[in-house]
Amino acid sequence: MAEFTMLLGGNLGDTTRTFAQAETLIAERIGLITARSRNHVTEPWGFTHERLFLNRAIQVESGRSPAEVMQTLLAIESELGRTRDGNSGYSARTIDIDILLIENQVLDLPGLTVPHPRVQERSFALAPVADIAPLLKHPVLGFTVMEMLDQSLR
Repeated sequence: MAEFTMLLGGNLGDTTRTFAQAETLIAERIGLITARSRNHVTEPWGFTHERLFLNRAIQVESGRSPAEVMQTLLAIESELGRTRDGNSGYSARTIDIDILLIENQVLDLPGLTVPHPRVQERSFALAPVADIAPLLKHPVLGFTVMEMLDQSLR
């Protein structure tokens, strides 16, 4: 069993309802949700849009492999209305579910890099994680979530 730290984000549709549906599907298909942050409302990152984002971190205990978890998350996103146009840029979306950290694992797999390659730059991801796991350490950088959040806000 491993503990996956994930971030849910979205700014289209009823994001609160979409997050509830996502959590139900994650619990059914991946594993037990052991922690959930409060909701954070943030500006879009990497693009402009008239709607703000809702972000929430969760921790999920699972015996599935990281690749299996990622494939399941992509399927859940699709079921909940996420469309990908092939454009590598950032855009508005119903939901995005990222794996940020998996305990102290470092992975570079096709379609999955853990820790998330930009987690240390993104206060919109770090602030929700700080709600549930402030002392969780980045296995490469050695900084805690709170230390990375402090640096990202400077």
